[in-house]
Amino acid sequence: MTQDELKTLVGQAALKYVQPGEVIGVGTGSTVNKFIDALATMRDHIPGAVSSSEATTARLKALGIPVFEANDVGELAVYIDGADEIDERGHMVKGGGAALTREKIVAAQSRLFVCIADESKLVKVLGTFPLPVEVIPMAAERLKRQFAEKGGQAAIRLKDGSPLVTDNGQFILDVTGLQIHDPRAFEAEVSQWPGVVTVGVFAYQKAGVCLLGTATGVRTLAF
Repeated sequence: MTQDELKTLVGQAALKYVQPGEVIGVGTGSTVNKFIDALATMRDHIPGAVSSSEATTARLKALGIPVFEANDVGELAVYIDGADEIDERGHMVKGGGAALTREKIVAAQSRLFVCIADESKLVKVLGTFPLPVEVIPMAAERLKRQFAEKGGQAAIRLKDGSPLVTDNGQFILDVTGLQIHDPRAFEAEVSQWPGVVTVGVFAYQKAGVCLLGTATGVRTLAF
């Protein structure tokens, strides 16, 4: 199967974690878009969703699924989102779609994080995918130097030749050259650096389940 077909497969498989009558959390990205398309078949069975990005909000609304503000609902039963990398303990790197801050907020509001991904995203050690870090613009150059001290090379993410601006009005640093052997400790440390809004390591808000698209079907990993 193609990567696109694998994404469709796991997007459909995630429907079994959607509980009728419950507001759900919905992430951002190409794999999640497949889930949203599948979710449209259940739109009459759920009140709606809390979205992690403006792009996801637009897609949900276009399919007739109501979108709620995070502050207007309580705990969510489930959050369904993709990952740029996931290890065998459920720790992830996220933020390739620049929505990592809102993704982490909705994940923290949810009882269960269901990660949907194709098998290329499963890794032994996080760090091959450039680590996204949302930062306050005035701190970007200093944070580049701090990552250099840890052996990483950080660059401001660009869009059309200018710094990409997130839904929150901030910049993204993409950091290469890291091997993250202790994701929880790494997340805790970098989150304390002045100017960091959110680091794209999801160890405190790790996946509880991963639906992995493989050539032989969906493989379910529980953490």
